[in-house]
Amino acid sequence: MNSASFPSRWVAHGAALCCAVVWGVTFVSTKVLLDIFAPAEILFLRFLLGMIALWCVRPQRLHVEGARRHLLFAGAGLCGVTLYFLLENMALQYTLASNVGVLVAISPLFTALLARLLLGERLRLGFFIGFVFALAGIVCINVNSGAVLRLNPLGDLLAVLAALTWAFYSILTRRIGQMGYDTTLATRRIFGWGLLLMLPVLPFAGVDTDATRLLLPTAAGNLIFLGLGASALCFVLWNFALSRLGPVTVSQYIYLIPLVTVGASLAVLGEPVTLLAVVGMALILAGLLISEGRFRR
Repeated sequence: MNSASFPSRWVAHGAALCCAVVWGVTFVSTKVLLDIFAPAEILFLRFLLGMIALWCVRPQRLHVEGARRHLLFAGAGLCGVTLYFLLENMALQYTLASNVGVLVAISPLFTALLARLLLGERLRLGFFIGFVFALAGIVCINVNSGAVLRLNPLGDLLAVLAALTWAFYSILTRRIGQMGYDTTLATRRIFGWGLLLMLPVLPFAGVDTDATRLLLPTAAGNLIFLGLGASALCFVLWNFALSRLGPVTVSQYIYLIPLVTVGASLAVLGEPVTLLAVVGMALILAGLLISEGRFRR
């Protein structure tokens, strides 16, 4: 039995599922905000708002002793906040969104390999079979949207690097969780490091000092959603799930994000769901179940 109790494990699964659902619909808010802010501005503002929210919830100070532990938090902030989102945004500038969607989805594979190398976790054959099923489903969904996967070396490499940095974030956060720190306080510290390491990039990222844009209802509403929901709440839930289930299990919920996106497109935009999309969603669900060992021979 895992160190987490049975009810706690199901709560952790629910937390990871909640993150996949919220992150699956954030593309709508980000797309709206890109008409008002530069990508780096959106990134900085959402995590600044998220850190403020976490400070309001838990204003206590997190005591971290030892340079090695400080480096763990700095590394998590660098990988999960600064590098991942900057690399993803840069990738979108050089390659197709469909390429980025597929390549970022290989993050669970990187996470599993790093967990094996750095944490000594065992990997089952079912994980790799499930990965193939889920990736095939994601490709189906991207093709269904009318996108054609074409090789764009620079952009595709940036997308792969984004997937790799998220894998490192998962491993580092797992190590932080094993040290017994409060999840909310630890997430706030990670946000702080991510924002600090983002500062050198902002002067070169097209930042505008016009603060009146924040008063626009559209801007304020979407930033609140991204800051409070997709950042503060979801990162706390994701880090909680990582501490209870481990990076290999939790990372597999990333497969569900494209599936949620299809559902959001149907509900919000009224886009039709074709047979290919249904096949893609079925493959993703099958991949997740196989990876989790829910399907027996």
